[in-house]
Amino acid sequence: MQRRNFLKLILGATTALLLEPLNALAALWSKPAFETTKIKEATKLLGIHDEISSTDIQIIAPDRAENGAVVQVEIKSNLANTDAIYILVEKNPTPLIAHFEFSADTEPSLVTRIKMAETSDIKVVVKAGAQFFTRSKNVIVLENGCG
Repeated sequence: MQRRNFLKLILGATTALLLEPLNALAALWSKPAFETTKIKEATKLLGIHDEISSTDIQIIAPDRAENGAVVQVEIKSNLANTDAIYILVEKNPTPLIAHFEFSADTEPSLVTRIKMAETSDIKVVVKAGAQFFTRSKNVIVLENGCG
């Protein structure tokens, strides 16, 4: 009987240790920002302020998307000390699409697929140090992807 209790204790402790990093990641996730329906409210909830337009952000996305359900987007930041990249689409039911965090010595570059409800700008905000930089690209959606 003691062996069974010991195994339960070890299994419980191991599970707790494995879940702890997931809890830390969940703390970074801003649920209200992902649930809001207004782009200005999402940026406010994320603490984004005083955005500076920058050509040091590259957005590679199609000019015309055949299907808004799958729009491939590639983003690269050439800004020093890039900490985070946010992807927003204003005309989506929930405009905050993604939030990526980057550690030091990581190349701030990503490729992802997003859903777009209709023709709209893809807005990328890059946090570099204490500043926020932005760039947008308009994508014409021929077939709606989300509603």
